[in-house]
Formats: sequence, structure tokens, C-alpha cells
Amino acid sequence: MMKKLFKYTFLSILFLSVTSCSNSLLDKEPISNFSGEGYYKKPGDAQAGINGIYNGLQALFRQNYAYWGEGRADNVVTRHAADPAALQQNTLTPIINSARWDNFYTVISRANYAIKYIPQAFGAEDSELKKQLLGQAHALRALAYFYLVRIWGEVPLVIEPYEGLGQELFVQKNTEAEVLAKVEEDLMLATENCAANYSGAGNRVLITKGAAYAFLTQLYMWQKKYAQAIGMSEKVLADPQYTLVSIEDWNNIFVKGSSAESIFEVGYNEVQTNNLRIWYAMGSDSDYVPSTSFIASIEPGDLRKPRIYDVSEVQPRKIWKFFGQGFNDESSEPSAGNIVLTRVADILLLKAEAHAHLNQTAEALDLLNRIRIRAGLSALDQNKASIQFGSLLTGILHERSVELCFEGHRWFDLVRTGTAISTMKPINGLSDNRNLLWPIHEGELLKNPNLKQNEFYR
Repeated sequence: MMKKLFKYTFLSILFLSVTSCSNSLLDKEPISNFSGEGYYKKPGDAQAGINGIYNGLQALFRQNYAYWGEGRADNVVTRHAADPAALQQNTLTPIINSARWDNFYTVISRANYAIKYIPQAFGAEDSELKKQLLGQAHALRALAYFYLVRIWGEVPLVIEPYEGLGQELFVQKNTEAEVLAKVEEDLMLATENCAANYSGAGNRVLITKGAAYAFLTQLYMWQKKYAQAIGMSEKVLADPQYTLVSIEDWNNIFVKGSSAESIFEVGYNEVQTNNLRIWYAMGSDSDYVPSTSFIASIEPGDLRKPRIYDVSEVQPRKIWKFFGQGFNDESSEPSAGNIVLTRVADILLLKAEAHAHLNQTAEALDLLNRIRIRAGLSALDQNKASIQFGSLLTGILHERSVELCFEGHRWFDLVRTGTAISTMKPINGLSDNRNLLWPIHEGELLKNPNLKQNEFYR
């Protein structure tokens, strides 16, 4: 497929810092004529290789995270052109920026090199560090493929590094089932090999066993494997290092990062920045502000409401959930805040949803009410849930919409629950299941003659 992609993207690892925390890594200038086999000579090289994957993850989510998870859904509105307008109006084309998948395959390429050559770097040594690094590499590859499937559907499954002649350059798509089977396999390996925790701030920006279990929970919910999702979620929730924070500390999950509620977040700093501020906080010029329907959906007395946006404004000009209550910085500079990919509230509500699907109402209500009570809302029973929301399942999805607002879950929740069309058709005319996927960027199609555009966009 992408000769340049698979042959050269790994080269930048050579000059990455070998620090232990991924949010201090920087891409440097690559050199050419690199051999993965020749680079992985000692354990320090293996650590640098893993750092390179995390660095790729930072680049991956830096620009498009909110577009993929929120831009096509109902909780935001925009006055901007380009991707924000295309996603809101459902006028996606093969030239929009969020249709690019090259950064995903950079992460995958680096992971493939690490998985193949880390054993060589340790030799015959039976090392706990080797196991942990391999576990992280598999989990990060799985995470990239999980997003790829949810955004584009069928995608090429590449699990070997590109190293020369004899390997297929122009690979074809694999089925969603094939790709997700590899995602599951990689994440299961990560649960066996990753550390339960790491020292310091790295504990939330490096893949732990808990993070692997959390992503398995998300995977099984996407596949509607509810019993398996419950099993994985229980592994997460049994770990005492993960717990709900108080409502007073709710904003600090995002503002300070590495909270007790966080399970995995992509680490950033003043050098390695992201677009959180550009998406949500630049006064009247941010990409997204809360939609009227989202504002109306928040129940009276919800303590989260003034922590999400300025309730004194009829039409809020910014979302300050990620920056703190009262945030008023009009700067257009990128953000140094971490991007939280999964946290305890996410897993609690997925588990509640799985129990509801299995008609385990008491268990579902208990989990749902833990989130509601923290938000200052009254507990629900099945009758109240039916009266207020139409069903318990709808009530859980509503709670995910408010609790996890703007965190990159809403669009994927609508798609996996089969409610994307019913929700978005009145807003932008979405009416075709084939339209739930993104188009493949025209640049990828030009590089690979064996790729076919997703059906809706042909």
C-alpha cells in the first residue's frame, strides 16, 4: 500500500528521547537507510522504540480527535468551514483532513517494528521490562486499528514491518471482523504482559493492564458482546487505583490530568501540544460550542452544567470543561492538556448498558445512579427511567452524552447503538447506513491502486 509509509515512518524513532514518560517525547529529524534489525540492539533501544509509538499517538490525536468522535454528532454546533462544517452538515468528501489515516498507520508501523525486534534487543534474557514493552506495543497497535474500523470500516490489516522487496506494497482491505479479531488478540496479550501500574505521571499515559481491560470493554460493546464487556469492565473496576472523583474535582480530570478516575490518556505538554483549545475554547472563534439540543438535555440541578460551559450565556461561546470553570483565555495557542481516552465513568456506563441489554436491571440502575448521584441528580428506578427517558437503555445513553460530553465518544455511541440516523437525520439529513463511515482520503487511493473507496462515496 504505502511504500513510503511503511518503509520510512519508523525512522524518526532513532532520535527520540529515551525518557520513561511518553509526554516528554519529541520527534526529531529522521535519517535514511535504517534497518529495524540493526537498530534494536539493547533494552534502551527497545524503550526508545516504544516511546516512538507513543509519540506517534500524540500526533495521531493532536488534530482530528474531536472531529472523529464529536464533529458528526448532535452535541456540538459550529460556524467554521472545512472539516467542522463538512461533518456537521454531513457533506464529507475524500479531501477533508479528517479522512486521512496516515497517522494511524505511522503508529501501526512503529508498533510492528517494536513487536518484531524487541525480543532481539533483550536476547535470551527473561525480562519483565521486555514483557511490558511488548504488551504496550500490541495495545497501541490495537488502539489504532480499533479507531480505524470505527471510522472507515474495512481497512488494510498490516502486522509486519515493511523491510524490503518481496513484501506486498499495495495491500487490500480486510474485513471489519478480521481487523477486530486482531484488536482483541493484541489487547488480550497486553492484559497478560503490561504492568498493573507505573510510577509517577506515567501511570496514566502508559498502557497498563487496566487500560487494556478498558479498551476491551469498549471493543466488546462495539461488537455487542455484552457478557464479555461486563467481564472486562469488572477487571477495571476491581482495581483500587481507579475510582470516581468527587464532583468538585470533576474538571481536574482534564485540567490537571492523571486523576484517580483516569484510566488512559494521551500525554501532551507545552512542546507537544494538541488542538483542545482550538476545538473548544477560543471564545467565539472555537471550532465547536454546545448545541441547543445538548443544553436542553441537561436536567435541572445537574452540578456538571456550570462546569461544562458558562451558564450565564444564552449561547455559550466556549466549552470550558477541559480548562476549568471560569476559563477565559482567548489565546489561539494550542493546548498542553492531556486527551483522556477512557475513564471510570466511561466504563461504569458501558457496564450499565451491557447489563441493561441482558435484562439485568438492578445492576444497570446501580451503576447508572452512581454517576447521577455524583452529579447531584436523583436516583432512578426502572419506572422513573421509562417515564423520563422512554427506557433504561435510553437513559444510560443520555447519561453518557452528558457525563462524557465532548470527550470523543458521542458519535461512536450513536453508531454502535444504531441511533445515528434517527438522531442526525432531522439535523443534517443523514439517512444511509453506508454514510456512517468516512470516505478514504484521495491521497491514499492515489498511492494504492488496490484500495477501493467506501461505497457511499464512489
